[in-house]
Amino acid sequence: MRRVLPTIACAAALTFAGCGGGSGYGGSTTPTSPSPGGGAVTITIKGVNGKLSFSPNPASVPGGSTAVFKNIDIVTHRVVLDDGSVDTGDIAPGATSRELQLGGLNKPYHCSIHPSMVGSLNSADTPEPPPCTGYCG
Repeated sequence: MRRVLPTIACAAALTFAGCGGGSGYGGSTTPTSPSPGGGAVTITIKGVNGKLSFSPNPASVPGGSTAVFKNIDIVTHRVVLDDGSVDTGDIAPGATSRELQLGGLNKPYHCSIHPSMVGSLNSADTPEPPPCTGYCG
């Protein structure tokens, strides 16, 4: 019985450890999904394919709205506004970024891991991807 109680206590502690109230984004490299019903505009990350890497592109995010980036590719991506004002952090395959306050912005963005992946918010013009130097796949 002396061995059974510590084993049960340890199992219970491990079971409840995953139920913490943290946001799940603090230092993680895989952002959490937005809360259901949040009304955020979803921009899908499709792959390393220049202007066709994101959908929709350009993306329309109305003023006061939020957006999320959903990675449906098989590799990790990290979306950054070209001016550096927003950085999603790494978005693992199948993951979705946290909700970002992007409404009303008229700015280009790119994947900092794959710079040839380019997109634009609330603009008819998506910039041309830079020329490939080094690894571009």
